[in-house]
Amino acid sequence: MVHHIGVYLRPRGSAWLSEAQPGRPLASRDRVSTRSPADELLDLYVPGGVPQSLPSGQARLIPAGSDLIFQLHYTPNGKPARDRSRIGLVFAKGPVRHRVHTLGVAETKFVIPPGAPAHPVTGTFYLPQDATVLAITPHMHLRGKSMECRAIYANGRRLPLLRVPRYSFNWQMTYHLAEPLAMPAGSWLQCSAIFDNSPNNRVNPDPAREVRWGDQSWEEMMVGYIDVAIDAGSSPRVLYESPAKGR
Repeated sequence: MVHHIGVYLRPRGSAWLSEAQPGRPLASRDRVSTRSPADELLDLYVPGGVPQSLPSGQARLIPAGSDLIFQLHYTPNGKPARDRSRIGLVFAKGPVRHRVHTLGVAETKFVIPPGAPAHPVTGTFYLPQDATVLAITPHMHLRGKSMECRAIYANGRRLPLLRVPRYSFNWQMTYHLAEPLAMPAGSWLQCSAIFDNSPNNRVNPDPAREVRWGDQSWEEMMVGYIDVAIDAGSSPRVLYESPAKGR
């Protein structure tokens, strides 16, 4: 019944979810504040996913005094159940040279027409600072058919990073680049998805329905979660300082 779990960091002093009481659940309808880049994603659980493992010299930073926010999405089936979600942390044992951060290359304003067999949706993310791409996790729901992610350089050069021709909601894998890819400031990350809302999609909840962004499995999402490394002394805020129009 757990659709997915996002575990986020909320640093001391953050205004995000200031209306929440520690240790008590907050329903999505009760959320009133907006998450900022400082409230970053620590880890993500999805069906088929595996524990995150970083090589020596890389780590995610949990600032002292931070809260861990569990964003739990359920798809209930009418039967009582017990939530057993938890997280385990392994701390870096040596010097950290690179801080790891997850970017969301997403598009939320889409409409998938009823019966559409191959509806395209594309999202982009502009990099105002240098970053090194490490891994990619495509995320869609039951109508997700395929996804491709690529790097686009300032001179127009396009470099394919990942191609998933047969996406499965039940096996949402994280794909690690064979070699980390250094991308200079001024580059773009782009992810393009195809959705199958036709009767030929055997797991399609309702081919006659128009589909938009939503939390539940019968709605849709389009996100390429891309792990990047920056200098250990830098803040991920630098990756969000110069929003630019998508390519």
